[in-house]
Amino acid sequence: MAEKVLMKGNEALAEAAIRAGCKLFFGYPITPQTELAAYMAKRMPKIGGVYLQAESEVAAINMVYGASAAGKRVMTSSSSPGVSLKQEGISYLIGADLPALIINIQRGGPGLGGIQPSQADYWQATRATGHGDGQIIVFAPSTVQEMADLVASAFDLGDNYRMPVMILADGLLGQMMEPVELPEPLGDAALPARPWALTGHHGQRSHQVVNSLFLDAQELEDSIVRRFQRYEQVRKNEQRAECYLTEDAEVVAVAYGAAARVVRSAVNKLRQEGLKAGLIRPISLWPYPVDVLEHQVGISKAFMTVELSMGQMVDDVRLAVAGRRPVNYFNHTGGIVPTPEEVAVALRRVLAGEELHIVPFHSKLKGEQQ
Repeated sequence: MAEKVLMKGNEALAEAAIRAGCKLFFGYPITPQTELAAYMAKRMPKIGGVYLQAESEVAAINMVYGASAAGKRVMTSSSSPGVSLKQEGISYLIGADLPALIINIQRGGPGLGGIQPSQADYWQATRATGHGDGQIIVFAPSTVQEMADLVASAFDLGDNYRMPVMILADGLLGQMMEPVELPEPLGDAALPARPWALTGHHGQRSHQVVNSLFLDAQELEDSIVRRFQRYEQVRKNEQRAECYLTEDAEVVAVAYGAAARVVRSAVNKLRQEGLKAGLIRPISLWPYPVDVLEHQVGISKAFMTVELSMGQMVDDVRLAVAGRRPVNYFNHTGGIVPTPEEVAVALRRVLAGEELHIVPFHSKLKGEQQ
């Protein structure tokens, strides 16, 4: 029977992972995700699991590699600069076709930046999580309940496609408390078989190798091509998005995560004024929900992304729209979250045909609100 409790986003991620069969956590503390690691430190010993605070993020991700190669459900968590340190290890996971769950509770950047909420790691997550030709699945929750729900999906898809999965949230969601319904814990017998894992052959089969090194060029190319054939299946089957009041929307805001919560309020405000606004909320950032946008192009006059960055997801919207409709973006960054009123002003201007240029628009917006 499901259990409903009041939890922080960071804690919900941790508890959901435990209930999904994860008994191994390797990480290193960094705000604003430290509560996740602290929760794991308390819970793992009680369930016969292992919590280990590594000496660095580099060490932590390589421990994840080893545990996954041994056939275990394993996760790590960090925040922005910590994920940057994990990138080499993530690339090794990709190259060895190993599943793992990676949590990024984003903070402002570049550099040390600040601990306030941000979405400036979008390019890192969807374009360059590690060196070489490779990809990971990326999910973006917008509620604490969705943070918990996506953990189980992340583990299952990682196992199914043999690839790492990232949940990309931010400091706002990580620190927010909301009611969460948690599932019953999975027993070990319910976890999928991993016939490729390094569990010892016991004289019953040939040796297995988990490896990302290919000294023969043709062998490396063949392995990459096979992986990208698998990626095509991910693109086809795993696009996820929520559409809100888009059936007749003349202008559509595209936003994910915490920003989408603000946009929903702005859309409701504009609907009360008689303006036909809608929201598309990508839940999978990779694969990006291009099919939803393709459908919306036939309905709406204009699109605008709302992001807690200088405009990164807007590139994916423009690729999907392919010049058939204008695509603008409105943003705050560095930890500032836009208000519904700001978003409503921007959507009105987009609907009126105005092209938003980020720095001048911010100046005009401040003047208008005064």
